[in-house]
Parts: sequence; structure tokens; C-alpha cells
Amino acid sequence: MLDLGLEGRTVLVTGATGAIGSAAARAFAEQGARVALAFRHRHEIAEALAVELSGPDRGRAFAVPYALDDAASPRWVVAAVEEHWGGLDVLVAAARRRGARREPHARFEDVPEEHWRPLVADAFAPAIRTVQWAVAGMRKRGWGRIALVAPPHAPEGAPGGEFHEVARAGLRGLVRGLAGEVGGEGVLINAVCPGPTPPDRPPTTPVRPPTPPDWPPTRLDRPPTATAGPTASEGPTTPEGPTTTPQDVARALVFLCSAANGAITGETLTLAGRR
Repeated sequence: MLDLGLEGRTVLVTGATGAIGSAAARAFAEQGARVALAFRHRHEIAEALAVELSGPDRGRAFAVPYALDDAASPRWVVAAVEEHWGGLDVLVAAARRRGARREPHARFEDVPEEHWRPLVADAFAPAIRTVQWAVAGMRKRGWGRIALVAPPHAPEGAPGGEFHEVARAGLRGLVRGLAGEVGGEGVLINAVCPGPTPPDRPPTTPVRPPTPPDWPPTRLDRPPTATAGPTASEGPTTPEGPTTTPQDVARALVFLCSAANGAITGETLTLAGRR
């Protein structure tokens, strides 16, 4: 049996209450990893998942707020994990906002900027910020794995598909550009691009998470805000229905972020799905 070497490793999953994020969190926990669940506004769901994954000692998972539109949030989240468990071994960045709400028959030039900007901007800046804070500790310890989840593929010509392509291209560029710099220090970084996946169904009434009484850690200025719109691992679907399941994506993430992967870095793995 292949040893993935994840027993006792510490993992941070952003977007952990989305379909892909929660599947990834469960998959890492099944391998014996400790998992921090970063969420945007689904506090009750995140806490319930933390209880599910905590294990008999109640110390193998915890939930932490994370806001894509707060520039301080990535620093705070990474530092919270490092302080809680003494380090961060694996980052899975699956958080993103819905964007490009393009009507089926709308023309490209008629899509308002406020509809596509969240998709494009939130694919770049939060991922870069979070990777910056995560990779520093990984380099010091000489081991780390980073996986970025790109927006799902859209069928060719699907409404909004061009904006998803821009977002994916940015994440591919990030992993290609960073792989050479950190690879020699034991840190591997890749991206996973799902096929069309089922859209998340956010709750109709957002739940604002209370600030936990023992957070933020003493060396931080403040916790992230978590009052903006819902995080969603949402992507387009084909007329025949979704072709890639969250579990498919989770299995790919677990391998890329495991000790069994000793050489794959700077790559974007595309999951074509079932034909």
C-alpha cells in the first residue's frame, strides 16, 4: 500500500465549506492529517465539519474565519495554524467567490465589470497572499506542499467561460513561476483544474461567525473580517450534467500534497471527468 506520509501533517484548506474544500478536508483527515478549516461565512457548517474530523482527542481539526477581500486575512489564518499546531505543512487554496454572472444570451461586451471582477481578482490576490505567508514557514522547515484549485472548466463557448479561463491562466502562471524558486527547499506547488462540477448551494441567510474568544493569536493585530458574500466552489456544468465530482478533485489534491509526490511541481492537473 502506498504510504502518502500525511499522518500528523498539518493542513490548511481554504474554502473548506464548499463542495471541493470539504471533500478535500475529509480526504486529508482520512490520511491522519490535522486539518484547519478556513471558511468565509458558513460558521455552523465549518464548526460541524471540525467536530466530525477532530477525532477521539478532539484536537485534529478546527475552524478559522477567512475573507478573500481582506488583505490581512491570509496572514492571520496562516499564523493561527502555525501557532495552534507549531507549523503548516500543506496549503490547499480552494476558496473563491462566484463571479461572471453572465446571462446565457448576453454578449461579452455587455457583462458589467462588477460581475466578472470578483472571479478574476479573487483568483489572484488572495492566493498570492496566502501562498506568501504559507511558503515562508515551509521553506524554513524544508518541506511543504501547496495546491491551488482553479475554477472548473466551462464547455467551449459557455457563458462566462472566458473569465474562468483568465482566472485559471493566472493560477497556472503562479505555480509555474514559483516552482523553481522553492522546489530546491522541499516545497512543491501545483494547481488542479476540475472539469465541470456541481455548483455549491450557499445558505439563503449568511451566518456571521463570532470571533472565537481565544483568537486572534497574540502576535497578530486582528482577525479577518468575514462579512462579505459567500465563498463558493462554483463552476459551469455541461448540458449532460457534472463530469467531475468533489471526491475526484480531493483525491488528486491529496496525492499532490503528499510525501508520495516527490517530483511533480509547477504543473496544472486538469481533471477531464467522465465522458
